[in-house]
Amino acid sequence: MNTSRAAKQSKWVERMRIAILYAIGLLFLFPFYIAIVYSIKTPMETAESPLSFPKHISWSNYADAIEASNFFLALRNSVVTTSATVALTILVCSMGAYVIARNNNRFYTFFYYLFMSSIMLPFQVLMFPLYKTWADLHILNTLPGLITSLTGVQIGYFCFLYVGFIKTVPRELEESALLDGASRYRTFFSIIFPLLKPINMTIIVLSALGAWNDFIVSMVLVQKKAVSTLPLVQFQFFGEYTSQVNMAFAAIILSMIPIMIFYGFAQRYIIGGVTAGAVKG
Repeated sequence: MNTSRAAKQSKWVERMRIAILYAIGLLFLFPFYIAIVYSIKTPMETAESPLSFPKHISWSNYADAIEASNFFLALRNSVVTTSATVALTILVCSMGAYVIARNNNRFYTFFYYLFMSSIMLPFQVLMFPLYKTWADLHILNTLPGLITSLTGVQIGYFCFLYVGFIKTVPRELEESALLDGASRYRTFFSIIFPLLKPINMTIIVLSALGAWNDFIVSMVLVQKKAVSTLPLVQFQFFGEYTSQVNMAFAAIILSMIPIMIFYGFAQRYIIGGVTAGAVKG
């Protein structure tokens, strides 16, 4: 009798757990529903029934958004910015973390904690000094200036991940290479760097997501349309007195497609890489 009652309670708990998970899933999907519905509605229909599915689908919002935002130029700028930021982040962070992880003295420990402290530093603190410095160097409103900035704001967190992972790599491998006459650079790129594949894949995904979706850094450093990225051109649909909500959501959906495809292929590497660096470090 007690066993039967316990089994019923267990099934009831399991059903409740599944129902709660479905409810949470629907809650997270609701913003996507809003974005899709708004992007295929006319402004009049949006005003009459904001949350309902449209009676007549209006694809013209997408064509208007592409034309009004110069979408393909912004797409090119986002692809260039994201690709260069990811490549620079991987190169700088892996090399810097390797030096820190392999030198256990106060000098490199200081830099390790300096990188870690930058994780807690809000960008608003850096905003005005960065703007002034970039203006003095004449790299405001340029893609190299934006790429350098996006790389800089990511260095602290990714160096932290790299240091934890590199400490798990046996020193004997590089010591054997050094004994065979390989230089430090060749040892790193031929022996160490290939072993960093799990954490490299994780950082490629996280860095690409951060650079592609960045709005704050780009808004501070880029004011010209010729170098605007996708998040910036979406902002132009919202003015002081008017807003073109339907076109804005159409532009948002279009800008989400490339990075969601990339994330779909690469998301399985994120958890594995972060866990490896966190647990073994």
